Amino acid sequence: MSRSGWTRAVSDTASSPPIVPDSEHRGLVGALPPRLRDLALLARFDRPIGWWLLFWPCAWGVLLAGGAARWDLILWLLAGAIAMRGAGCVYNDIVDADLDRKVARTAARPVASGAVSRKAAWAWLLALCLVGLAVLLQLRWQAQAVALASVLPVAAYPFMKRITWWPQAWLGLVFSWGALVGWVEVRGDHLEALAALYAGCIAWVIGYDTIYALQDREDDALVGIRSSALRMGGRVRLGVGLFYAAALMLWTLAFWWARGDWLGLVALVPMALHLAAQVLTLVPDNGDNALSRFRANRFAGLLMALACWVVGNA
Repeated sequence: MSRSGWTRAVSDTASSPPIVPDSEHRGLVGALPPRLRDLALLARFDRPIGWWLLFWPCAWGVLLAGGAARWDLILWLLAGAIAMRGAGCVYNDIVDADLDRKVARTAARPVASGAVSRKAAWAWLLALCLVGLAVLLQLRWQAQAVALASVLPVAAYPFMKRITWWPQAWLGLVFSWGALVGWVEVRGDHLEALAALYAGCIAWVIGYDTIYALQDREDDALVGIRSSALRMGGRVRLGVGLFYAAALMLWTLAFWWARGDWLGLVALVPMALHLAAQVLTLVPDNGDNALSRFRANRFAGLLMALACWVVGNA
């Protein structure tokens, strides 16, 4: 969103605690009591795109591993994605409060703006983690071990933008972790297919989060935050296209190793066309355009889930 758009969003909510500019559900969030609204905003419940993007790799792992009948597992993983994405956002906002105050799009976040105290934020983080624990207990011990191994990478993520131009790559590591959990819960073999699926997920995340970071390039440069969008400079469309192409090639390997049938690769065509359309219609200097292309990955996740279902359960 542009600076003028952000200014309008803040003025629209001047009579109540501010809602971040890229919120998708102002009406629903605005109807909550002030205290609950602040907590909902802190966990980004007004922006479901985040937990969809965390959930889809979980579903891909289950479906490609042949677990299409495990709807109970898929629903548990969805609940875990919602809770743990919320927990990750709370933790990120606690760590980044000082930086968030300096960036137009994030200055209204509850911790940065003072609407939620750090103490209350930590308590909310614990509550969300307890939901994640309930989901963890539904898994067999091997999948539990894989899930718990993500804790340190997740905890390190907020600091990556301070030390590397590629925090999107680290986000790829953690946001793709669900593919490992979902696969290992269903089966323990064909790990080469799982490795290719996971690596492809990482490339996909780098691509779409680079698009997301386009909204903040000016402010990030001013306050010293690093991102792949800044690193790519005027070659963002090319860079995103290359990462999406890498994702598709790695997923092709995953499908081949999982099934060994060229017919199964046809299932990837809709996903390939969708990602290509994102790149071709991306306008790097238009924040609204970038946000729209970023959000389109919710539908991309569904297309990939259908492809995994076809290949894993044919």
